[in-house]
Amino acid sequence: MTTTPRPRFSVRAGLAEPTDDGPYDGVPEHLLAALQSWVRESLSFERRPNEDASRAICLRLRIAPAVHLVRGALYLEALMLSGTDLLDVIDETLAYNAAAPYAVIDSWRIGQLQQLLDNAGSAYRVAESEDGLEERVTPAVRDAVRQTVADAAATASSGSAADHLATAWQAAYGRSPDSQGAYSEAIKAVEAAAHAVVQGNNQKATLGTMLGEIGNARHKFETTISTPPGKDAMATVEAMMRALWEGQTSRHGGQSATVPETLEAARAGVHLAAALVQWFVSGAVVRTP
Repeated sequence: MTTTPRPRFSVRAGLAEPTDDGPYDGVPEHLLAALQSWVRESLSFERRPNEDASRAICLRLRIAPAVHLVRGALYLEALMLSGTDLLDVIDETLAYNAAAPYAVIDSWRIGQLQQLLDNAGSAYRVAESEDGLEERVTPAVRDAVRQTVADAAATASSGSAADHLATAWQAAYGRSPDSQGAYSEAIKAVEAAAHAVVQGNNQKATLGTMLGEIGNARHKFETTISTPPGKDAMATVEAMMRALWEGQTSRHGGQSATVPETLEAARAGVHLAAALVQWFVSGAVVRTP
């Protein structure tokens, strides 16, 4: 198991700069042929097109068949599309398979599709029910994280929060996902963003020491969210920070086996960190004199 995402050789050798590696919307060029092949192989049996299934999918999607002067209507050929049209074909193929009285597509081939999407950094994945595709990350959420990275980069007091959050995002959703690296970078992003507000005088501050500071001097902190009289203004922020801090299962070794974060937990941690970074960068959490 790697502890950091494996960069391309050209980046490791200093021949090129790191580039954005996903998640990709639509069907990027590097994924097109693989997805077309998946559709062709899934809707064929012993190398012969399953025209019955292909016809049904064409009819559902209102796609006219390709026409051959001798062979007549060719429904499978008509499904060799690109862009969002190809995503519609794959989504409908999964739905058709799920509703069929007997499976048209083997379960291992559905797993193959998921692997293709994962390896290519696609913004989409196979739904848990295997009856269609779903967005891995909704565009609104993705854009919000990117905006937080930009805001953090423009705020001097946030230190290296932008770099850590961007690295965490790539480790969670980019090529060669790395759950431990993503979670660790998410924590560092919050530590960098919150440092000046919570423990500016402690150069060795961690998320753990910041939680101690908030616990000992919570009356010195305020949030822009209205809090009823007698209620704790920092309760929500503290709970979010503690959930992120205590959720890192691989932070310490011990007599028992170290349990690495799952990719799902790491991705949740990255989104939690993004919200916290935004709060501290925007001034939603401040320390009173």
